[in-house]
Amino acid sequence: MLVVYVPVLKGKAGEFYALAHTSPTVRRHIRPVMELVPDDQVCDLLETFCDHAMNYVPNHMGLTVDCGALSPARVLEGDVGGPVARVSEALGLRDRPMCPVFRPSDRADVLSEVAQAAAVHGHGACLRVSVPAVGAEALPDEGRVDALLASVRLEPGEVDLFLDAGPVTGPSRNTLTSRVLDALKSLPGRPWRSVCLASGAFPVNLTGFPRSRATPVVREDARLWLDITERWSGTPLDYGDFGVTHPGMPPRSRGRPGPNMRYTTGFDWQVFVYPRAKAGNDDFFDLSADLVSSPCWPATGAATSWGDERLEDCAVRRRDKAGGATQWRAWATSHHLAVVTSRLARDGVP
Repeated sequence: MLVVYVPVLKGKAGEFYALAHTSPTVRRHIRPVMELVPDDQVCDLLETFCDHAMNYVPNHMGLTVDCGALSPARVLEGDVGGPVARVSEALGLRDRPMCPVFRPSDRADVLSEVAQAAAVHGHGACLRVSVPAVGAEALPDEGRVDALLASVRLEPGEVDLFLDAGPVTGPSRNTLTSRVLDALKSLPGRPWRSVCLASGAFPVNLTGFPRSRATPVVREDARLWLDITERWSGTPLDYGDFGVTHPGMPPRSRGRPGPNMRYTTGFDWQVFVYPRAKAGNDDFFDLSADLVSSPCWPATGAATSWGDERLEDCAVRRRDKAGGATQWRAWATSHHLAVVTSRLARDGVP
């Protein structure tokens, strides 16, 4: 049985650009979750997100949308409905189907909006459950699961169960493995449409990384999934991660980041961080040349992904400009999506 890849991506321009340029093979094997990142101007945020979905999400690609980081309060003064209702309406007008995310902790008004969105779009919904940490909210029991399904007016076969294990590091992986297995055994059994286990291992930021060379970072999220699937005999688990970002919501940006690339290679990321010594972002040309000539560069080269094509263009100076943070994130995400789907299809490992 082929494992579906469920990348959880921040709903920013770079991630949408990466989705726009996925190959048909990648599109067949991913079920992306897009998280809306909080902003002071909620109306502008929702409009931009929906415009990006209309302009960049490939036709026939289902989009799971998570508004959970936003305040559930009504968006417009005097209006009825919070972010889920507004996104559902806007995507419907743009002819872009969505699968809304809901959580056991959601308020009744949010669950009502999820139910309405699921009814309008006809793509079911996604129940996102966090693996309990010490002192955190417990897993939903039988009664709570039944109440949630009743609230969103869906059968289990119309719902994707998404188990979120959060951040994972080498030292925490063994403990987290036990907690995830306990959670899988404790969750009420239902014939869900799919079950996914996701975690994230990319660092919070690139502060402290050495400059002008690649630094390996272990993809502990991929290793955790393997640890679990080797021990779990229940419903097969799809693989989820947070792409090339930390699972948490990013803090407000402070200044321009220096040239960097988060490059996925097997069970590692090779993280390139270069100083800004030249005009503009021209140091990224040097970074790209070093990456393309390094052992990190895949045998398939620029054919690996759209992002790899752009990196090769930069390496040989076929571009006038080296791009900026949005483009670098798009290229890194494009490469990551291609690598993970290929590994899952070929070897059954992420």
